[in-house]
Amino acid sequence: MVDAALIFPGQGAQYAGMGKDLYDDYPAAREIFDKANAVLKFDLKKLCFEGPREDLSATSNSQAAILAASIAALRVFESSPLAARYNIRFGMGLSLGEYTALVGCGSIAFEDALVLVRKRGELMEDASRKNPGKMACVIGMELAAVESLCKGIGCEIANLNCPGQVVVSGKTNNIELFASLAKTKGAKRVLMLDVSGPFHSSLMTPARDKLKDYIEKIRILPPRFSFVSNVDAKVQADPARIKENLIAQVNSKTLWEESIKTVARAGIKTFLEIGPGQVLKGLVRKIDPGLEVKNIGTSQDLT
Repeated sequence: MVDAALIFPGQGAQYAGMGKDLYDDYPAAREIFDKANAVLKFDLKKLCFEGPREDLSATSNSQAAILAASIAALRVFESSPLAARYNIRFGMGLSLGEYTALVGCGSIAFEDALVLVRKRGELMEDASRKNPGKMACVIGMELAAVESLCKGIGCEIANLNCPGQVVVSGKTNNIELFASLAKTKGAKRVLMLDVSGPFHSSLMTPARDKLKDYIEKIRILPPRFSFVSNVDAKVQADPARIKENLIAQVNSKTLWEESIKTVARAGIKTFLEIGPGQVLKGLVRKIDPGLEVKNIGTSQDLT
């Protein structure tokens, strides 16, 4: 058996059609999507399979949709012959994916996580309406230079994804100014992200404060295998600390690069990206080209 870590995608990985082949081919996936519809009392399954893209990409919808599609893929994987090849030692996810990872680790019930991320998305949308903003991905600029520029114009670092790539968050005008200035200070590229608000910044504090009440009511169990938190890039097993970090994560930067390095230092060379898209595969390869990532998000991936 190969020691491996499960990694789960965050918002932005969604696409119309995700999970449909799994639903058609595997009872385990059908059970997850049908349960999601029943729990949320709306047709999340149809949204995942058919879109439209605009509705699927709405923060209040995409977070629940990605979680459901990812857990459907996980349940199919767990019941497949492929699972016997791997000894799962770690679980982690990028931002929203952290909730999916906690379901995978057996810490949070799927139904509880689904309701929680639906509420998380709604609260983040509400905070974004009150504090309109954007996120931009800066490529090829030193972290210290990004930090210095952020301080000067009121932006914040939101994600440290991989070497040479930093995501910045802030008010719309500030991010647009940042993008224009970054190019003059050595950035190779600045890409505006397709998200609806200034996530992982202080502008999300109202969402964090409201989400806290919901997270504190959720039952969280110690993980079945090592869970790595976005907030501090450390293994966390204490349910109380996991809750604290989930609350803090809303308006704190995510330490994805360091989280991957934490797992790699433990001797893990194989990562299984469970769910839609291949965003994490690209990031992991940039963090350490010696790491292997296998995607499990479609029926074809399981053959």
